[in-house]
Amino acid sequence: MNPHSMFRRGFTDLDDLAGATDLTLDRSTYINDPIHGYIQLSEDMLQIIDTPQFQRLRNLKQMGTSYFVFPGGSHNRFEHCIGTAFLAGEVAQGLAQRQPELAISKRDIRCVTLAGLCHDLGHGPFSHVFDNEFIPRARPGAQWSHEMGSEMMLHHLIDENAIDTLDACDVAFIKQLIRGTSRPVGGEKMFLFDIVANKRNGVDVDRFDYVQRDCYNVGVRTSYDFSRLMLNSRVIGDEICYNQKEAFNLTEMFHTRYSLHKRVYSHRAAKAIEFMIVDAMLIADPVLHISHAITDPRRYQTLTDNVVHDIERSTEPELQAARNLIARIHIRDTYKFVDEYILPPDLAAMASGHVVNAAAVVGFRTPNDDFTEHDVLIDICRINYGQGSDNPIDHVRFYSKYSVDEKYRIDHEMISLCVPEKYEERILRIYTRTPGRRGQIQRAARRLIDKLNRSVPSSPGSSPPSITPNRGLTIPDGPTLADSKRRRLRF
Repeated sequence: MNPHSMFRRGFTDLDDLAGATDLTLDRSTYINDPIHGYIQLSEDMLQIIDTPQFQRLRNLKQMGTSYFVFPGGSHNRFEHCIGTAFLAGEVAQGLAQRQPELAISKRDIRCVTLAGLCHDLGHGPFSHVFDNEFIPRARPGAQWSHEMGSEMMLHHLIDENAIDTLDACDVAFIKQLIRGTSRPVGGEKMFLFDIVANKRNGVDVDRFDYVQRDCYNVGVRTSYDFSRLMLNSRVIGDEICYNQKEAFNLTEMFHTRYSLHKRVYSHRAAKAIEFMIVDAMLIADPVLHISHAITDPRRYQTLTDNVVHDIERSTEPELQAARNLIARIHIRDTYKFVDEYILPPDLAAMASGHVVNAAAVVGFRTPNDDFTEHDVLIDICRINYGQGSDNPIDHVRFYSKYSVDEKYRIDHEMISLCVPEKYEERILRIYTRTPGRRGQIQRAARRLIDKLNRSVPSSPGSSPPSITPNRGLTIPDGPTLADSKRRRLRF
């Protein structure tokens, strides 16, 4: 997109200025964003941005614990939400201009923009770590997601700051746009729900922004261009569809998302630190009542990544173990990665946490092993292109310049023959809280995996699927090179 054209949009026409006799001050302002260039912040956006509830997002790292591994990934939810709001407004206004028959109103554009702005208000410390890892263990059975948190914080923001420019219908619409839906919502245009949180196929401005922003900050190169997707979109049958020439561009977007999850978000070292932070918060929870904040927006407002500093500053003896964990992160004395297995689809269920867990690994100790269940951590990582095991392109609808009012799907063979056979993988990873026992744990885990392989029934004329250890990850007996480096660094 041309940042200069963005900058010009929003200024009052000069002819209107010349004939005006009673001018009111325009409270809108501009910021220079590294991804989108100059962004105009309207008065509606500013009345939300300039609140303690939104400013809280400055203290939530967009990439969670990945920042400990990728120093460039220091950006926060604050700028991501502004970028998402900008793109949401651009998409809505672009559709209104190209297809006036859609009757997109100013209210529609306003609510879609504010939904983009507020969609991540509910994230907790270290983003997805809080709702995916900490809350399920701190509050078993609690129904919680960051989308629910966003709705809670949106209400709190409006009430605390006496925002009276949004009526109840607008607030309900914004909440629905944040939540996303593929079902009809009475009185609202269904295609508007494809803009911020697209439940049909995942092609939305939230993804446009975070994929581009994360790639930019961590130094991962990408060739997909979201601005082309926005310009080559139109509504057909109450659904946002894309020009067929953008099919490969969309494929690149989904592949980039997969690549980020594979290389960045699920990095082994970042996951090890995530385990440590979750352990520290669980130890601190009975004293600091971290998990109680999900039902109290006033407390949630102050709950950010700075919870780590709250633990460090604490003096209670009960939190000494939590303080020790944070101190270990600072000196890079982290939990350690032990082993990894890419699970064949036929065996993914067999290797679930009910079968491969800490107790099962302990069951394959030798008499000389001294590790316990507490030393073993199991992680089953699920990485895909955004639609589970499906090819996400199968869920997108396209149009041709020769028939702009007819939507259709495109088979992947018509885009490229060089496409994956599978679109999802599950990776079993084993970590340890006690680095000195890595070798013991790996050997016991591999004996467990070998037993699982031997229990798989074979079919006539074919070999049964098996979980294969990675030879390059085999830990030798005795001290390793990594151990010697660690000793040399402690001078």
